[in-house]
Amino acid sequence: MPFLKLVKTGTDIKFMKIKRLTLLISSFLFLLSLISIFTKGLNLGIDFTGGSLIEVRFEEKISLNNLRSEMNNLDLGEIQLQTIGEENDVVIRVQDKNNDAITQTKTIEVIKNSLKDKSVDYRRTEFVGPKVGGELVNAGIIAVIFSLIGILFYIWLRFQWNFAIGAIIALIHDVILTLGFFSVLQLEFNLATVAAVLTIAGYSINDTVVIYDRIRETMRKYKQITFDEIINLALNGTLSRTLMTSLTTLLALTALFIFGGVVISSFIIALIWGVFIGTYSSLYVASPLLIFLKTDKRVSEQD
Repeated sequence: MPFLKLVKTGTDIKFMKIKRLTLLISSFLFLLSLISIFTKGLNLGIDFTGGSLIEVRFEEKISLNNLRSEMNNLDLGEIQLQTIGEENDVVIRVQDKNNDAITQTKTIEVIKNSLKDKSVDYRRTEFVGPKVGGELVNAGIIAVIFSLIGILFYIWLRFQWNFAIGAIIALIHDVILTLGFFSVLQLEFNLATVAAVLTIAGYSINDTVVIYDRIRETMRKYKQITFDEIINLALNGTLSRTLMTSLTTLLALTALFIFGGVVISSFIIALIWGVFIGTYSSLYVASPLLIFLKTDKRVSEQD
């Protein structure tokens, strides 16, 4: 279209040409994620299921990788190791899905026996029961729900109700696909992962707000073009910013994944997946939804 050539800056990708296909793919992945969540469930970590916790201080320098291998050889189930403060201060968490006091006591004894040949000072021994785990699950769910409600209210005030609905649908899409990702691969889901989900929500909505702001600006500026073309202009205008933000974030997360160790791996994996999904949903979920929500009277499809 000649008019578009006059106003075009940078790229000229026809994003909305495949809007039906992308929404269909998103719907399929959303449904697949829900099925996996309700059938396979999430691989809940110690924070949610309960277990044993031992805080120890080694008098000599200890290799966390070697210690992790020794602990795994005990065949006690899922074990997490984490240094706190000094390098020689280590927290050992052992998951116990049965939450049985006798089993947890035996677990503590087995771990202490395995450390007899080392100079160790036991600083703390605790049991995380099922009640605490249940409370953490409820707190995590409440945190996510209230975050979504707050974001919905902000978008509603900032734009229109149509934009708010589009943004919240895209946000729920990102959260469910992240949970589905953890469910399908059975990666550990713990409190750090909940924090990652909330971070993903913030990242995704930030990108969506920038794009929505450009769409609203383009709507006011150009009165004689279709809504598909308005969204294409807005997406092309913000594409370099979107890609640069995503790529720089992914570079930082990749470095953290490589050098950060096992302790934060689930947190980083969730964020990496969330950056991909958040970027995709801003372009191909939140934006085309505005067309089907009939935000603008001049809407006309251009496939």
